[in-house]
Amino acid sequence: MVSGGTYGTEDIVHGAGYGRAILILLLTPLLWSLPTAFMIGELSSALPFEGGYYAWVRRAMGNFWGFQEAWLSLVASIFDMAIYPTLFVAYLTRMFPWFAQGHRGVMVGLAVVVVCVLLNIAGVRVVSTTSLWLFFALSAPFALMVVLAPFKYAALLHAVTTPTSSKVDMIGGLLIAMWNYMGWDNASTIAAEVERPQRTYPRAMLVAVAIVALTYIVPVAAVWMTGLAPSAWETGSWAEIASMLGGPLLRVALVLGGMISAFGMFNALVMSYSRLPLAMAQDGMLPRVFAKLHPRTRAPWVAIVVCAMGWAMCLGLGFERLVTIDILLYGSSLALEFVALVVLRIREPELPRVFRVPGGMFGAVAVGVTPILLLGFSIVRSRSEQVLDMSSFAFGMILIGAGVVAYALNVLLKPSGWAPAEKPEAAA
Repeated sequence: MVSGGTYGTEDIVHGAGYGRAILILLLTPLLWSLPTAFMIGELSSALPFEGGYYAWVRRAMGNFWGFQEAWLSLVASIFDMAIYPTLFVAYLTRMFPWFAQGHRGVMVGLAVVVVCVLLNIAGVRVVSTTSLWLFFALSAPFALMVVLAPFKYAALLHAVTTPTSSKVDMIGGLLIAMWNYMGWDNASTIAAEVERPQRTYPRAMLVAVAIVALTYIVPVAAVWMTGLAPSAWETGSWAEIASMLGGPLLRVALVLGGMISAFGMFNALVMSYSRLPLAMAQDGMLPRVFAKLHPRTRAPWVAIVVCAMGWAMCLGLGFERLVTIDILLYGSSLALEFVALVVLRIREPELPRVFRVPGGMFGAVAVGVTPILLLGFSIVRSRSEQVLDMSSFAFGMILIGAGVVAYALNVLLKPSGWAPAEKPEAAA
């Protein structure tokens, strides 16, 4: 749910160069991912509920802020989830340019959405097993590239490459790095479906931060040895780099791996985001229809289908624009989670916490400082990006404000709350 391998990191090198790209990839998990993992480790071990971060914020600050947390996450997911079919098509067109013509790419992206919806309705075990094997498959070509790179030391210094269309600069590279390292809280929404969540989540979070960082840094450092110019990099360039290092077969493997990566990320995140409407319906904050479970697999099929319709709407917006809007909205929901961590420390000091953010109350407050400061870069960039003839920042503020309106309408339609759905057993 956080990383689909090294894919998606190309524009960081284009915007920042090798040295600064590696520095960004090294510091971002320390300043962005690790604090988030600490926060999620404490809250998921203390409150392993269906809906994860929505349940934490609601318990800490009440229905209004719980609704806003879910709203921000779901609206952010509309842009976040459109990124993965976009990456799938970007790699597919490296092998078959025919798909770049007309609306063919959008139709392929739509097919990815439909297939992942069907897999998720088939149940959580299908999704998790598929994701695990996809990870090994997509990582294998990069492992081979790391082995081959030393034999090509400085050999690509004067390599002639196809001119790139990337316009990513230093800030754009940082935002893409933040996107590559975000999503740790997504795994919390299925806490009720995880064995021994109090012990499993903190361990998984801390180990995964290190694994994800290595999968980004090591391949970039390996290609740096070859002398290939940073200007040759753009989204999808790993395929051409693989061809230079290992020939056409390795290029094909990288292209297939890029498609697998995008597919696997989308597949896993469908499982996460669809649990938000389910949990809200179980709490009486949405109509009970969103809590309908498949009779055999126990998957929340109505929530999955409704969410998928929203995700399909943003196919074709473009990679960098989607990332900018995604981080702006996701960052707002993440800030609420850090606030919930502090509020729960104050209001429920006796709440059993198998894992605690170290440093007492100071640590609980300090852990959210650097992630929130980094979000400032998304605000700077969103002022220059355009969506529907307005800045991405203005567009994002409208979407954030719409959450308040949606909550008001929800209360007007059902002042006493919707009838809570029964929770006979966890979704699966």
